[in-house]
Amino acid sequence: MVVLGVDPGIATVGFGVIDAAGGSQRLLRCGVITTSPDMRLARRLKQIYSDIQEIIGAFNPDCMVIEELFFNTNLKTAVSVAHGRGVVILAGETRGVPMYEYTPLQVKQAVTGYGRAEKKQVMDMVRRLLSMDATPKPDDAADALAVAICHARFAGSLINIVEDSGCSTI
Repeated sequence: MVVLGVDPGIATVGFGVIDAAGGSQRLLRCGVITTSPDMRLARRLKQIYSDIQEIIGAFNPDCMVIEELFFNTNLKTAVSVAHGRGVVILAGETRGVPMYEYTPLQVKQAVTGYGRAEKKQVMDMVRRLLSMDATPKPDDAADALAVAICHARFAGSLINIVEDSGCSTI
């Protein structure tokens, strides 16, 4: 199963593509889509949409996974990320890719075994699980890989066959 994980944003969108089979995951590609703050919002969103479409075309994922939004106080950041998240979802829907979302707690639990793990722990486990020589950079790419690994683990679980895995379909 090829899984495309996405860490949404407006300035930086992380993506990670893995191949999951038999309880293990293999890195296919990861990176970021960046947009300049000098660009108009509509142009930034169009670039994100186009780049996600290109990634989907290149890897033909079986599903796309995105982390649910979680914000403490910065409403301006929340709105910007929501814009980016919206075009990512639209790009997947346009290409007919099944989409799933997970909470940050679910991602941390699936990757580290502890739902309150620190970011550094998650990034190190991503490196280990994908047999990478170094931690994926930038953080947005590592976050996208973490959400992809989370889905691979839930989707491959025997629990998922019997009952709801706790993920929600978009």
